Amino acid sequence: MSNIIVELKHVGKRYGDTQVLKDVNIEIEQGKFYTLLGPSGSGKTTILRAIAGFLDVSEGEVLFDGKKINDVPANQRKVNTVFQDYALFPHLNVFDNVAFGLRLHRMSKETIQTKVTDALKMVRLQGYADREISELSGGQQQRVAIARAIVLEPQVLLLDEPLSALDAKLRKDMQYELRELQERLGITFLFVTHDQEEALALSDEIFVMNDGQVQQSGTPVDIYDEPVNHFVADFIGESNIIPGHMIKDFLVEFNGKQFECADAGMRPNEPVEVVLRPEDLDITAADAGKVNVEVDTQLFRGDYYEIVAYDQLKNEWLIHSTNPAKDGETVGLTFDPEDIHVMRLNESEEEFDARLETYEGD
Repeated sequence: MSNIIVELKHVGKRYGDTQVLKDVNIEIEQGKFYTLLGPSGSGKTTILRAIAGFLDVSEGEVLFDGKKINDVPANQRKVNTVFQDYALFPHLNVFDNVAFGLRLHRMSKETIQTKVTDALKMVRLQGYADREISELSGGQQQRVAIARAIVLEPQVLLLDEPLSALDAKLRKDMQYELRELQERLGITFLFVTHDQEEALALSDEIFVMNDGQVQQSGTPVDIYDEPVNHFVADFIGESNIIPGHMIKDFLVEFNGKQFECADAGMRPNEPVEVVLRPEDLDITAADAGKVNVEVDTQLFRGDYYEIVAYDQLKNEWLIHSTNPAKDGETVGLTFDPEDIHVMRLNESEEEFDARLETYEGD
């Protein structure tokens, strides 16, 4: 039996001549924490609204539990949404905000009392039922919005950047609470954010969005360690992306030298991009380094120094080191073969042949 609760098949969305979603295919399983991650305008909130039923897709299918729901009204879908601004009713107290949907479903007073009490307990707001919304902190308001969403027992909870209005410390605290709540409820969370660290910390799986398309999907470790293209490597965390050529399996050339690596399956001398994370680079003496760079600037980040340096080919290198360097000095960088990730370029066969001819001509 399939464990997929929500599926998008070849979904597109247009507003006039503007295509905001392009052939999106997504599968979401029951009981997991998923994140739609991408910059503003990438299409992540549009996907959320398509699943919620707040907009019609231009093409493709939205399925829930294997059944097409394109024409099912929002109030009949077994999902609920926590909005970025929480959308709480300021003239209602906490209890009445949480009870609002239950009253629309004409449930009895006894049932409403029980369900609201349970929901408030679940988000750790027992004793807050009579509080006015204006008396609550941002984190407490967010939990009221979540309680109002889960009290109707949705199978999927959609969260549209609900942490964006919180200060940095409260935002981190709420990340722990959200993850714990999802595990306690055992329902599917689909979370929208543009914050890479937030996505990596919270998610079982991530969909990286850009320009209306899913660029890559996978676990946080997969996304971070094995980006499939330049956008993902650059958007997720911090990366050094250096042009190079795949000499053969497990051997790549960049910065004028050849290095052993862990990647294979590409064509001999294929132009590639090489990704090295700043935390994987160790500073050593210039005569002991695999690559030599000249230190340009550095910033103290508390538990490490963030160093910007340049090699002889003018490639910029970002280094995270527990030890400081001196501006203007030449240092060596060392790294292991497993630290090198090689990516294919997004190019046509004709562009590849042209690059290969140029490289062979050199």
